[in-house]
Amino acid sequence: MPEYIYRAVTKQGQIVRNKVEGTSKQNLIKTLKSNELTPIEVVQVSYNSRKPKVNRRNTINIDDIMKTANSANIFQGKTASKQTLREKVSLTLSVSEKITVSDIIIFTQNFYLLKKANFNNIHALSTIINSTDNISFRGVLEDILAGVEAGEYMYTTMEYYSNIFPYIYINMIRVGELSGSLTTSLEQAVKYLEDTTARNKKIRSILIPNIGQFVAIFVLLIIGTIFVLPVIEDVFASVGSSSTLPGITLWFMDFVDWLMMYWYVPVLFIVAIVGAVIGYINTPKGKYNWHYFKYKAPVFGRLIFGIDFSRLMRAMLLNLQNGMRIQEALEVSKTVVKNYVMLSMIETSINNLLIGGSWIEPFENSGLCSSMEIEMLKIGMQTDLSEMMEKLLDYMDVDIQQSLDRIMKVLPEISYLFVGILLIFLVVVVLVPCIQLYMGDWLLDALT
Repeated sequence: MPEYIYRAVTKQGQIVRNKVEGTSKQNLIKTLKSNELTPIEVVQVSYNSRKPKVNRRNTINIDDIMKTANSANIFQGKTASKQTLREKVSLTLSVSEKITVSDIIIFTQNFYLLKKANFNNIHALSTIINSTDNISFRGVLEDILAGVEAGEYMYTTMEYYSNIFPYIYINMIRVGELSGSLTTSLEQAVKYLEDTTARNKKIRSILIPNIGQFVAIFVLLIIGTIFVLPVIEDVFASVGSSSTLPGITLWFMDFVDWLMMYWYVPVLFIVAIVGAVIGYINTPKGKYNWHYFKYKAPVFGRLIFGIDFSRLMRAMLLNLQNGMRIQEALEVSKTVVKNYVMLSMIETSINNLLIGGSWIEPFENSGLCSSMEIEMLKIGMQTDLSEMMEKLLDYMDVDIQQSLDRIMKVLPEISYLFVGILLIFLVVVVLVPCIQLYMGDWLLDALT
């Protein structure tokens, strides 16, 4: 059980300090207040002597307690408020532990298993909190538990921690809670986190080494141009040789000299371009066009659209299986995507349903869905939509994996292309003059 050192003010204005064990800081604060003690500071000294500094939504914050405490009473007992060395060290080390994707995956897996064992949300959260080592994440889970105990949905507290829980993850939990299928949503959330982590690792394993090579070659090119090539020019001039550096080398040397002299010009130009692009993307039309470009982008476009559309269909299936109508399923499920193009198609589908039209038509007219996906939805409307959606999702899982495999084959080739072009430029600009100097043709020319 965690250990805490607390300081609190009594009714008589004296400051008391003690070390106790408690299930959580929140419960300890409640216990202190019930015993007519006003908490000033509560420091957890177990679990690596760290305590979370995340502002909480449903729990009492020590800083807020400090604001409401009677400052006159505190000053009366100031002689007893001196901190021990251990407290000072503990406070110095009291930085928030980083909450990683791995922490969220483990929590979701455990929560899923407990829900399958028919634990209710409060019991499941309490069990997981007691086995969570990450102090920062434990505090977040305690806050979620406090919200559930107050009658709120889990996702409403998770939205407060949007810097910890991904947007899509939160809305998967939201769909599960609203549809009454939280267990299935948790299973999908685990798959989403694991797939995203694995996909990012694969892409990083390809890009990072090649980016490192590109940067190293570029640095070599600049250093050679600034320090090596002028030396070669001086050697040619000192012996009176008529040999000169290649034209492209001379041009690049002049270009580098110009950049060093007027470096602020390209910097301002790049800043202006980036600012204009960001400003445009932040407008409604710009954001829509940017999101449309994501779906149509070469190499990655089909994969991005496939993941979003599959996520939407999976959320819809979950809601349909729990008795929702198509319109309600679309309304609830649209939160699992952020892309404005997809959201506009969903809104058009909902409007079509209101006027008696086809909800599939906007997806068909977009030109982003494959003919197979559209036909399977149409057949599902004539037979059993839920059953056909399950088959559609199986088909889309295969399609997404194939798209990912193609990217894994193409991405190295693209990165090698850029590295190769820069390497050739390095050879022509820097290495050719070095070889020319080494071979000694310039010396024969000078003697004749």
